[in-house]
Amino acid sequence: MTLMEDCLKGIPNPVVKSAKNEPVSPKELAKLVANGRAVIPSNPVHNPSSIAIGEGLKVKINVNIGTSKDRHNLEEELDKLKVAEKYGADTVMDLSTGGDIDLIRKEILKHTSLPVGTVPIYQCGLKRARESAVVDMTSDEMFESIEKHAKDGVDFVTVHCGITRQAVERLKESGRLTQVVSRGGSFLTAWILNHERENPLYDEFDYLLEVAREYEIVLSLGDGFRPGSIADATDRPQIQELITLGELVKRARNEGVQAMVEGPGHVPLDQIHANVKIQKKLCDGAPFYVLGPLVTDIAPGYDHLVGAIGGALAAYYGADFLCYVTPAEHIGLPDIDDVREGTIASKIAAHAADIARGIDTDVDREVSLGRKHLDWDRMFKYVVDPDKARKMRKEKNPDEEEACSMCGDVCAFKVVKDQLE
Repeated sequence: MTLMEDCLKGIPNPVVKSAKNEPVSPKELAKLVANGRAVIPSNPVHNPSSIAIGEGLKVKINVNIGTSKDRHNLEEELDKLKVAEKYGADTVMDLSTGGDIDLIRKEILKHTSLPVGTVPIYQCGLKRARESAVVDMTSDEMFESIEKHAKDGVDFVTVHCGITRQAVERLKESGRLTQVVSRGGSFLTAWILNHERENPLYDEFDYLLEVAREYEIVLSLGDGFRPGSIADATDRPQIQELITLGELVKRARNEGVQAMVEGPGHVPLDQIHANVKIQKKLCDGAPFYVLGPLVTDIAPGYDHLVGAIGGALAAYYGADFLCYVTPAEHIGLPDIDDVREGTIASKIAAHAADIARGIDTDVDREVSLGRKHLDWDRMFKYVVDPDKARKMRKEKNPDEEEACSMCGDVCAFKVVKDQLE
């Protein structure tokens, strides 16, 4: 039986029991998994730490790493992995498109206890693209790629099952500004248009469920038609795909397969709440995994900040899982510094949403008490980036005064302390 089926039958499952630091009991978590309102990516081949994602839980963040055709250094990717872990990633995805992709995936799995996700269609599509054309990949190759990743131990996979012939027709009629910005989405859109056939991942979804059951992988139902610009937010192609994904969520649950749903993309602040509500309604409360959202198009170089703004708001309204965005978004492959900045920004966004939802507020109290008592070590113990905070403290306060160089001898805490205590 699958993890989901164990939870449905009330069978104690060690994966559920080992999920720590959540605001619900193991029994309550098992109920959420049984109902499809939470997922725990845990392929037994990899056996990662139990990270629960979903309704009423702490907001989780994912960090994307991986190579490109122009930059493919395995050691650099493993260094990115270490940085992601250090600054609080809950999961990582290997999106490699260059070098020895199989080796890179296996090494990442070997070097982390975090759940690892991939987008298998990248590998088979890129192989064909570099031999002839993306549209030459076959249905069998798509499924073989998914199974290969599952056999290696990948814990969740993004699969663009909602891009159907109907959705592609909707896209053609939409007048979209940025058309298709998802790499996997573009592969399948081009394939459908070229072959004038249905998307195999949709047409043979039952077979996909068999593979997911066998290897206990979570299906992350991808948003291939996510808006790539503010102008395209919440348009017909996006919603058409989401309707289909909601139907596929129910089919997955019926087969005991865990599923979550990916979401936009570029969305202005005033549409984020509606996007979350629509997803939760159409997908019956399935965990919602959002890229950002990015709330403006004008900030390449600073898109980690743009994504954090949108991510905090989306998570407050009910999104469960934030995919980080780095300063290199829309510009190039992220380096180690980009990974650090993106991870920290996303972690702050997730924590800000947790606070607003009444979760994990004690850590903020500890930081504030450290500040109140000018106990720098206590404060730095709990902050998101203690290394940077300590470095700045040292650089900006050369005399090592008790207070900081902003106020010095007129430190507000010291002035009031003398009168109140």
